[in-house]
Amino acid sequence: MTSVSSSISTALGVGSGIDTNALVSSLVSAARDPKQKVITDRQSLNSARISALASASSSLDAFADALNSLLSGTGYSGVPASNDPSVATVSALPGGTPQGLPAQLQVQQLASGRTLATAPDPNVSATALVGAGTLTLTVGNGAPKNIVLTASSTYADLVSAINSSGTGVTASLVTDTQGTRLVMKGASGEANDFSLSADSAELEKFAWSKAGPNANSSFTSASTAQDAIILLDGVEQHYATNTVDTAIPYLRIDLNKASPGTSVTLATTEPTTSMRDLMVEFVDAYNTLMKALNTATSKGADSSSAGVLNGESSIRDMKRQLSQMTSAALSPTGAYKTLADLGVTTNRDGTLTLDTKTLDKAMAADPSAITQLLNPAVKSGSNPGLAGLMDNVRDNIQQKDGPLASAQSKYDALAKNLSAQLEKLSDQMTDYQAQLTKIYTAMETRLTALKATQSYLKQQIDSWNNSDN
Repeated sequence: MTSVSSSISTALGVGSGIDTNALVSSLVSAARDPKQKVITDRQSLNSARISALASASSSLDAFADALNSLLSGTGYSGVPASNDPSVATVSALPGGTPQGLPAQLQVQQLASGRTLATAPDPNVSATALVGAGTLTLTVGNGAPKNIVLTASSTYADLVSAINSSGTGVTASLVTDTQGTRLVMKGASGEANDFSLSADSAELEKFAWSKAGPNANSSFTSASTAQDAIILLDGVEQHYATNTVDTAIPYLRIDLNKASPGTSVTLATTEPTTSMRDLMVEFVDAYNTLMKALNTATSKGADSSSAGVLNGESSIRDMKRQLSQMTSAALSPTGAYKTLADLGVTTNRDGTLTLDTKTLDKAMAADPSAITQLLNPAVKSGSNPGLAGLMDNVRDNIQQKDGPLASAQSKYDALAKNLSAQLEKLSDQMTDYQAQLTKIYTAMETRLTALKATQSYLKQQIDSWNNSDN
């Protein structure tokens, strides 16, 4: 027969050993985990979309930059060359293709700087005294520079003062078997000729004017300051140095020897890579980019296999603008105006196919026109060339307020919003946990009181039972 005391013990759960901390933790997890999973899943998808958009934009940049670099190389434009390197050599400058070639060059005169030298003197050395006073050094129409020397100043002091004057004139002491001489040299070009004047008799030996040496000067002129003079296609031009970068755009001309009356031809060698090779490389690179975009936007069999950018309008816009390249005009005139005219067609998936027979036929009919169409010597709005066309498409796709930028902003904003939602959920669950802890702490307190009552009642019941016996 069940006793009253055992029934009360069972009802009150005495000795049940409930872990209220674990119970609270489980209840909080049950409330938090489903909501948290929804948010973190959305975060993962959003991060994947941000990464995929950045990758698409980066791939577009890489494609356009590679095309620009490829077409600016000598492989497609040829190498500048001179038919007489002893007179002049040429090299390409970055930023464009040399224009105006071939050209005829005559080097009438090389540029040189004024060089002065004293006679060799066995009594002169770095430590020998030069005399006191002030030498005034003037270069061209520049401000005079005073070089102050004292009674203790040496030739080494004079050389140091000239070199640190900031005038561009250099000085040195040259010693050979004949003795030591002071040599001064100015920058090349007529405008850089220099003169020296002295305010004391001791320094008169260093005086020099552009008209010639002073009566007491020990300097003689080893070379004069003069400009380089060239005839370029019959037009006379003067330059201060023998390296000319501005006579022909994107071409450096190094003048090596004066040879009046000798005509040197400056031209460009034939390109080592053909426009046919360019088109094959372009179509391959374009298809690599388009296939990556197709993968990112694929519908898949279901949502789990769909591309991360499936349904993203900005990528659809990118693919649309890229697909229009085949029909975009690269030239306003001529038999060949578009890539389609050269045998480039668009497939159903957006990739391109090149009909090399059509291209070869066009190249055979007018190779110069195809070269100017794809890689013009001078780009313009109506003749941008293949690289210019790609740049225009890139600029349109990546414009500040365009679909791609808007999509990137949208996903960046969503990333911040989802982070805020996680923080809010965390705060809510912290409050919920505190609330449950309070409730179950109160329950523990009541249970402790009930246990005490149970113990008292049990004692009384046991006493009653004993008394009946």
